[in-house]
Amino acid sequence: MSNEAPVIGVLALQGDVREHLIALAAADAVARPVRRPEELAEVDGLVLPGGESTTISKLAALFGVMEPLRARVRDGMPVYGTCAGMIMLADKILDPRSGQETIGGIDMIVRRNAFGRQNESFEAAVALAGVEGGPVEGVFIRAPWVESVGARTEVLAEHDGHIVAVRQGNALATSFHPELTGDHRVHSLFVDMVRANRAAESL
Repeated sequence: MSNEAPVIGVLALQGDVREHLIALAAADAVARPVRRPEELAEVDGLVLPGGESTTISKLAALFGVMEPLRARVRDGMPVYGTCAGMIMLADKILDPRSGQETIGGIDMIVRRNAFGRQNESFEAAVALAGVEGGPVEGVFIRAPWVESVGARTEVLAEHDGHIVAVRQGNALATSFHPELTGDHRVHSLFVDMVRANRAAESL
């Protein structure tokens, strides 16, 4: 792999970390797990995987990575959140659990578990702005949706009348799990975002 490949981390505290690592590698990135601040400092971008958003926020604080992560997102590090990762990137959660914190970075309000419980999980074709080649297959597992967005947030996709993918600057989020489908186009979009950001920083 060339030296030009961006280094992208996956926050490896909980969730489907391995699947994201595989998808990023397939999209021509150098992918590595991130658990600690020193590992975060070595990546060009970061994926926040699915899982349980309350647990992830508590573990991030426990591992000392929450504040450095907030700082890097504020400074413009590209970040992509899926499902629980979308919740982590929201500036506001509707009905958050007690003590639940977010990283922030996207001006949106999200509703947790909006599409139902685990046994109501489903797959659906999602037309995603910025991704060519037709709809992507979205896997929705206890998925959130976006209730509302601010003026700076771009809506990339909706499903059944609800916002399920957004972007604000270098922050990308989807309600669904593209890493579970074998279709790596959403990860390729994120890798392109990381490449563009790295090129801009080197000017």
